[in-house]
Amino acid sequence: MDTNKKIREHISALADGELSNADLELAFAALHTQDGHRTWEVYHRIGDVLRGQGAADLSPAFSDKLAARLAKEAAPIRRQPVAPSEPEPQQLPVLTAPRA
Repeated sequence: MDTNKKIREHISALADGELSNADLELAFAALHTQDGHRTWEVYHRIGDVLRGQGAADLSPAFSDKLAARLAKEAAPIRRQPVAPSEPEPQQLPVLTAPRA
């Protein structure tokens, strides 16, 4: 298993209060890294949103403002798939029999 994934699972379990005592040391060490600290913050934001508490640094009308701005944007243009071109046939050198 990917080490970063395992560490993030430990941090998630710690945030949820479900981490075993055997894994506490690893999780606390991970929190002292930049990625671990960022992961901790993200998981807490996710938990806040799931509990309906939202993020403290967003205004109450943030969702409405974002939706209005997205509605004003042009829809992305879908490009037609390009069929792969046929490769040019290669000319093979003409081999001649050695003269005797």
